Amino acid sequence: MATYLELTNELLREMNEVELTSSNFTSAVGIQQHVKDAINRAYLDIVNEEPQWPFLAADLSGETDPMYGNVYVETVAGQRWYTMKPTSASLTTDYGYIDWNNFYLTTVGVDGETTPYTARNLRFMSTDDWKDYRRISENLDDADAQNYGVPNSVIKSPDNRKFGLSNIPDKVYRVWFYAYVLPTELSAFSDETVFPNTYKPVLLNRSRYYIYQFKESPQFSAFALEDYKRGLRLMKSNLMTPNPGILTDDRMRFV
Repeated sequence: MATYLELTNELLREMNEVELTSSNFTSAVGIQQHVKDAINRAYLDIVNEEPQWPFLAADLSGETDPMYGNVYVETVAGQRWYTMKPTSASLTTDYGYIDWNNFYLTTVGVDGETTPYTARNLRFMSTDDWKDYRRISENLDDADAQNYGVPNSVIKSPDNRKFGLSNIPDKVYRVWFYAYVLPTELSAFSDETVFPNTYKPVLLNRSRYYIYQFKESPQFSAFALEDYKRGLRLMKSNLMTPNPGILTDDRMRFV
């Protein structure tokens, strides 16, 4: 993956400008600093284009089964709400995107659990539906452990930082889901992009778009924008194309 310094110098060479080094990278001024700024703007444009880019996945899918999810939170008996990223202190360090249609509950991996294991998909329930149909009875159940049970639905908190479970868990389960991290700006000269070098031209073309705007070259800026859009389409096609929706049967029928 390309470093911030490598990307900056590639564009500076293209414009016949003086290249930067690791020692003067932080103190860049003028056109050198503008190129650095343009790269960061282009970088964030790309990573924000799709919140579910594979390279933004919070972790590798599943310890036991990749269909579980890529992160999990363990429940506590009698507790409804859980912070999705327990190590995060604020919204700025939370996950950037959560796949709410892919929550999975299981006892596989929980200390002390043996077969037969509990496993079920958790259906997403809007907070409005939960408030209308379950909140009153389940809030009354908070003080009555006899009415706890195996959760069957997941709820999103209004601030998007927590998930809730309905029913209230009666014991420890692992709740798996797919999470994607927030992108961060490039800063140090050695910082690397999160995507492979195959897609470096997409980033460079988006950067050229901003640079040529700065240089008041609308024609070259338009050319760079078209190249960027073409590259972004290919990037999405390669990394985000959905699975085939039609199944075919190639078995031959003999009479």
